[in-house]
Formats: sequence, C-alpha cells, structure tokens
Amino acid sequence: MANIGVLLINLGTPDAPDTASVRRYLGEFLSDQRVVEIPKLLWQPILRGPILLTRPAKSAKAYREVWLDEGSPLAVYTCETAARLQELTGPEIRVDWAMRYGKPSIADRLNAMIAEGCSRILLAPLYPQYCAATTATALDACYAALARLRVQPAIRTLPPYYADPSYIEALRTSTERQLAALDFKPDMLLASFHGMPERTRTLGDSYYDQCRASVELLQDALGREVRLSFQSRFGRAKWLGPATDETLRELPAQAVRSVAVLTPGFSADCLETLEEIAMRGREDFLAAGGEAFAHLPCLNASPEAMILYRNLIGRELAGWVQDEFRPIREGN
Repeated sequence: MANIGVLLINLGTPDAPDTASVRRYLGEFLSDQRVVEIPKLLWQPILRGPILLTRPAKSAKAYREVWLDEGSPLAVYTCETAARLQELTGPEIRVDWAMRYGKPSIADRLNAMIAEGCSRILLAPLYPQYCAATTATALDACYAALARLRVQPAIRTLPPYYADPSYIEALRTSTERQLAALDFKPDMLLASFHGMPERTRTLGDSYYDQCRASVELLQDALGREVRLSFQSRFGRAKWLGPATDETLRELPAQAVRSVAVLTPGFSADCLETLEEIAMRGREDFLAAGGEAFAHLPCLNASPEAMILYRNLIGRELAGWVQDEFRPIREGN
C-alpha cells in the first residue's frame, strides 16, 4: 500500500455540456472570491441575476463544440496525465487528480487518498505561473478540506514552475515537434495566457511577470520570437494585455500571414484553448486577412509532459521516497 500521495489539481469543468450543468459550475466558480474580488453583497445579485440567467446557455453551446466522447477535455486529459504518471512513479506513490470546481472534488480525493493509507501528500496544482485565482484558491480548498480532519497527513505543495528548466524544455520540444508537423512555416509564434484583471497585478500578484519570464525563456530556447498575449477577458475592468483576440485581428495588417498559437499557461486543453483559440481565434485571424493558422495543443499527457511532471514530482518528494528520482530527459 502506498503511503505517499500526489494530488494533481486542475481548474474544473461542468459535468455535461448542458445549460443546467454549466450553470452549477459557473455558480461555484464565479462565487469564489479569489476569482471575482468584489464584495459578495454587490456581486452575488449580479451573478445570480443577469449572468447565471444568460451566460450558461451560451457557454453550454461552446462546450458542446469541444466535448469528447469520454467527457470534458480538461477532465479527460488530466485523468490521463495522472494515469500515465502513476505508471512512471510505481506502486510506492499513489497519484490521483481533482478539480477545484466540479468533480472529482479536492475534498473527496484527499479523503480517498488518506483512507488508502497516504500519510504524506504532495499537492500539485498544474499551473506553471502562480496566480491567486488559480494556484492559491486550489490550495485554499485543500487546506479547508484538511481543516475538517482530526488526523492530518504531512503536506507539501508544488511551487510555480514557470522558469523550471524541465518546463521550458517540455515547451520547446512540444512546440518544435508540432511545428514540424505543420504544412506551413508560421511567420509568428503567439503565446496566449489566460487573462487577469490589471488590478490583480497592482495588488501584487506575480502572474504577469511569471508569464513574461516563461515566454522569454521559451523564446531563447527556440531561437525565435514568441509574442505574448492574454485571452478570456470578462467584464468591463481593464485586463492584462495585449489581448489575444485583438492581436490576432491586427497581425495580418503587420504583414503576418501565418501564425501558430500556443497556450503554455494551460496544462491541458480545455474550452479556453479549443473553442476560444482553435476555433474563434482562427476565425478572427483569417477574417482579418491571415492565410494560415494553427493552434498547438497543450502538453496534456504527452511524452514531454510526463518527463516534466516526473522531474517536478521527483524533486518535491526528495526525502519522502527511499530512492530519490533522477531527472529524466526525452529518450531516457
């Protein structure tokens, strides 16, 4: 029986691509004050009124565009990542996965791991760049679940890995592999990250700086320019820029006829990458005069991802496992 656990944590997804499921999911997601930093008395009437009355139907339609036979892409790829990582770590370590919003919940999976005998658990939010609305709220949910236990396991947390050499190498090899498979050579590589309100940056969130650092390191590794942008704006507040949709519409006028877009802040493909970028982003670019567009899938459960996570987890479990993991590289 494994006494060491690794819990991979991703954002979340509705149970099904229908309006009722999406409404439940958005209600939980947008009620998190790490996500929407507006006083509840002001925000909840807006959320429960116009937003949850109109947005779920539109979002459900978008989810149906990307839904897989096995379920939500984010859940499918995160589950596959955990399964493949389990194969690499062996029986001494129990690898599981959970969602911050929706199912499987963090509390359920933590309780299951503890019931299976895990007395030491590494919490691993799969967010390379730290953000209070992603990394912090995932850990908040973990700590809240642990606070309800009389006997708690020993806990470690995976830190942001935005500049880790294994992360940059995984991005480099994945990007080069996918570029080589295209039938055109893109004039521009665009790295699109999930946006956040500008206010979060002025309050001290390190997300923007870490996104910039990741892009600069990837650019050096690839030996070519990689332009930075931010997607998924919501509401009227000023958000981090430049905006991905505006950038894609402007590139053809700058003599950029072909573009490949990668989304290195997402560990797994989801609605924001598959519908917002691969579909709507393509439409924006081609409608503005672009000639060729490619969306490069996320790391998902690729060989590059497995090397990355194996190295990150091996480092963080040092001292907990009898034989420390040696860093591995592609081909090892």
